[in-house]
Amino acid sequence: MAETALSESVVGVPDVWRLRARGCWAEAAALLAPHCADDPGAALRRAEILIEGCFYHLDGWAEAEDALRVAEAVAGTDEERGAAASERGYLAYGATLHSVRDRADEARSAFGRSAALLSPGSPGRPLLDFRRGLVAENIAGNPAAARAAYRRAHAGAVAHGDAFLTSFTWRHLAGLAAAEGDMAEARHGFAESLRLRVSLGHLVGTAPALLSLAEVSPDDEATPLRAEAARLFTLLGAIPLWLSPSFPA
Repeated sequence: MAETALSESVVGVPDVWRLRARGCWAEAAALLAPHCADDPGAALRRAEILIEGCFYHLDGWAEAEDALRVAEAVAGTDEERGAAASERGYLAYGATLHSVRDRADEARSAFGRSAALLSPGSPGRPLLDFRRGLVAENIAGNPAAARAAYRRAHAGAVAHGDAFLTSFTWRHLAGLAAAEGDMAEARHGFAESLRLRVSLGHLVGTAPALLSLAEVSPDDEATPLRAEAARLFTLLGAIPLWLSPSFPA
């Protein structure tokens, strides 16, 4: 699980993952805060968690930016600086995607810096490939480039045993397949993504996975999937916020 990839000096890592998986990003980040001044791994993970929270809450951008600046300041190796640059690109991508501010050029530039700093076999490179695929798909409108990036990310995530990232690569490859009308491939990818998220206990990501699978499933299978998604969405306090139109009050 990617969430355990913290430096050994950081205590309470399982608690960090459990909180993050339930959408409690601020609480997870608070557990890491005491370690950030002298542990680049903790600082980077705290920034990553707060940035992730922005994508679900559509808020918290300033706090995530502050955490990222700390991570950038304490990064001491090329790998650490490359990982921080990847987070910088992802934060800029999120701000662009959700119309906070157009930072598309900043996202591309940061991802380019990350690619130059990360070694070819770095565990962070599949995540970088995935994020560059997001830019290609959702900012540049280039599904072919997105698919190539997602496939590189998928292969790397599987090779590194990163089940969390693999749940995202399956999901986005399935989304491209659905857009092209390949419903069998879409169902397979969405089902694999859901399976991984359930096995990891990633509750906050399970409702979106259930809905995506429902959209490419026959009606008799889609109905219980949507019902379970609605239950989880309510349980987690209407998070992710962008799912709200799927569950009108």
